[in-house]
Amino acid sequence: LWNGATALLLTTTGRKSGEMRTTPLIYAADGDDYIVIASKGGAPTHPAWYLNVSKTPDVEIQVRDKLMKATASTVEGEERERLWSVATQIWPNFDQYAERTRRLIPVVK
Repeated sequence: LWNGATALLLTTTGRKSGEMRTTPLIYAADGDDYIVIASKGGAPTHPAWYLNVSKTPDVEIQVRDKLMKATASTVEGEERERLWSVATQIWPNFDQYAERTRRLIPVVK
């Protein structure tokens, strides 16, 4: 979709409003898992969708015509590094975003 990158729709529960919020995100696949990066283009703060997932990890994902329920989790350590590498193969700009911010950009599966 964006230079060949794959995209999904992530629907989260708003942490303040309680309303459903849908965000298009670039994703990478790792086996049966979908990986998304909370980069916000390298902004100093986490994106709203990530803050929502942090409060309520039950989400809905749509990939093409396939709608799925999922429980999002932030990965850390070696698993984070491995999945970061998988994601940057799909969207190399994630590395540039990481250079723009002091925060450790979350990797979510």
